[in-house]
Amino acid sequence: MVNEKELVGVAAAQYVEDGMVVGLGTGSTAYYLITELGRRMKEEGLTFTGVPTSIQSAELAADLDIPIASLNDVAKIDLTIDGTDEFDPQLNGIKGGGGAHLIEKIIAVNSERVIWICDHSKQVDQLGAFPLPVEVIPAASQHLLYAFEDKNYAPTFRLTLDGTKFVTDSGNFIIDLHLEKIEDAVKLADDLIQMVGVVEHGLFLGIADKVLMANDGQVVEFNG
Repeated sequence: MVNEKELVGVAAAQYVEDGMVVGLGTGSTAYYLITELGRRMKEEGLTFTGVPTSIQSAELAADLDIPIASLNDVAKIDLTIDGTDEFDPQLNGIKGGGGAHLIEKIIAVNSERVIWICDHSKQVDQLGAFPLPVEVIPAASQHLLYAFEDKNYAPTFRLTLDGTKFVTDSGNFIIDLHLEKIEDAVKLADDLIQMVGVVEHGLFLGIADKVLMANDGQVVEFNG
């Protein structure tokens, strides 16, 4: 049986060219992307610099001897390749299932091009079935939970396996909003980011230029 995440991760690695600065995504699909880039570097002599979107991706890149830098160390990012938890026909998406959406968004909006990679289960007609992550300052977290409850957003704190609150790479908490359907993503994004104590949300609107999706053993391309 074809591993769709590996299939699309390997395909996406072909978009990286010599000398590029590349944003390295986070998650199970990005794992195969980074692994393939490491192989191309060793076997094909590919030269590039990676800008990781998480500690997890930075550690994987380092294990593969991929040169890495922070966003502050580079003049620009040529291309970012990352996973997505949902995407709609307009290539808007929800990200943050791995808890890295703050840094993922910072790197994406500072990139010349953004490609998302995923399997066919991530394609939706309307965003919202996947819980929307909202990264929040810990000191404001409980009162934001109450505020989200008042708005009927069905919020829950993201927890670790041992029942403690999940902590992001930036030291914040995540509240997941179980919305089922998002009727107006732009308005929701604006409303959320204006709430004091909210650091960033997982709505990625107008950011992706291309989506590569694995489906039935093939890679399908969607362009924005």
